[in-house]
Amino acid sequence: MRNRLSLLAAILAIVISCCACGNTSTTAESGNTFSIQDFTGRELSFGHAPQRIVALGNGEADIIYALGGNLVGRPTSELPESLAGLQNVKQIGTAHEVDLEQITLLRPDVVLGNNPMNTKDIPTIEGIGSKMLLTSANSVQEITQQIVLFGKLLQKDDRASELVEQINSQLAEYKSAVASNSPKVLLVYGAPGTFMAALPSSLGGNILELAGGVNIAADYPRLQSYPQYAQLSNERIVQANPQYIFIMTHGDAEQVKDSFLKEMSDNAAWNNVDAVKQGHVEILPNDLFGTNPGTRVMEALTLMRDQLSAN
Repeated sequence: MRNRLSLLAAILAIVISCCACGNTSTTAESGNTFSIQDFTGRELSFGHAPQRIVALGNGEADIIYALGGNLVGRPTSELPESLAGLQNVKQIGTAHEVDLEQITLLRPDVVLGNNPMNTKDIPTIEGIGSKMLLTSANSVQEITQQIVLFGKLLQKDDRASELVEQINSQLAEYKSAVASNSPKVLLVYGAPGTFMAALPSSLGGNILELAGGVNIAADYPRLQSYPQYAQLSNERIVQANPQYIFIMTHGDAEQVKDSFLKEMSDNAAWNNVDAVKQGHVEILPNDLFGTNPGTRVMEALTLMRDQLSAN
């Protein structure tokens, strides 16, 4: 009850403040109004480049930070070293669980969320006087599209073009250097007791293919609730006999790895899988693979390529 009253009080304060301002500022900025279109096709108009930005994901925070934008709210999660400068920025939950009270108190111009996860939150965010811009990052290409879009949002198109050019030039080098003898790989996402196979339509799956790996789960039927992932099949994994198994997680790395190996070992043939015999079952860094790495996506691709060429 106390949290609800606090939220209502914060919203009321914003409404009163906006009424007191009148229409003067809107009229003054009307000549500078510009519009952008988010990944859902929604058009959002701004009177000026947003000065107060909330990001619900580390990838979005990373891009805004690289473009020189002002973040007043960031995800409630451990920050990678590259975002240490945001340590004191207010934490506002995640795309999975938005802390509306904290966001309301921050009075952001725009909230950067995930499509489709935060589609349901649009009316609520708009109800507190903010705009919600939705994007997704299911491939390296989508991350470059995020950079371009956020560049337009911040009126930093030149800087955005520089970042995209860096990624594209590195991609071109990778494509020309991909080996012909591509190893077979199982890419897993999960937590103890809950594991899914990453499909090529996921960011991790896209990075795997760009790095030269063959995704053994490419033809697995996708999950309805998580369309970039598929249910694991112990029998199909054993049959495909991957040379590498990589695990992505938000949780405790070793605990997740032990839980996965224990679950898979129910199949007597599991220990004959090449990845298991050769000790090629690895946890990938969660700041590069457990979430959207933003402008650091080429670090993830480099790490994946190095893993595939090891031993």
